[in-house]
Amino acid sequence: MNRQNTYPNFGALLRHRPEALAIVDGDEAHPNIRGVVRFYGTRYGVLVVAEIEGLPTRGGACDSPIFALHIHEGDACRGTADDPFAAAKGHYNPHGCPHPYHAGDLPPLFGCNGYAFLCVLTDRFTVEEVLGRTVVIHASPDDFTTQPAGNAHGRIACGVIQG
Repeated sequence: MNRQNTYPNFGALLRHRPEALAIVDGDEAHPNIRGVVRFYGTRYGVLVVAEIEGLPTRGGACDSPIFALHIHEGDACRGTADDPFAAAKGHYNPHGCPHPYHAGDLPPLFGCNGYAFLCVLTDRFTVEEVLGRTVVIHASPDDFTTQPAGNAHGRIACGVIQG
């Protein structure tokens, strides 16, 4: 029996230039955070690939840091001393869905000695819909329950999605 592969070859896609990307930088309290989030349009949805370094670390086998990752509706990563990324605004949620069904809700980043890598396929938005919006990393994991933003605490890094 000869089965033809019907699954997408995302590995090959990752060798190409993404349709959009966000260069992510940490706030003043987290200046070592930097990385990139890439967006690839596919026939199945958008492949989001995040590679972040300089994340805060914690000690202990049961205290591995986890960080919420969201797309926000704002178009800039500026703000005030109290909220350095206030211009990022709230979660990208064009359909008015409850949390965690916002279009901008993504799986968490699992810190690994200050580094995190995430690759996820989503059909909640197209690349074109998120151009000019922001990617935000929060200090804590998203609980996927609390309204409106999952109790993810402060914003520690941000980047604007550009084509």
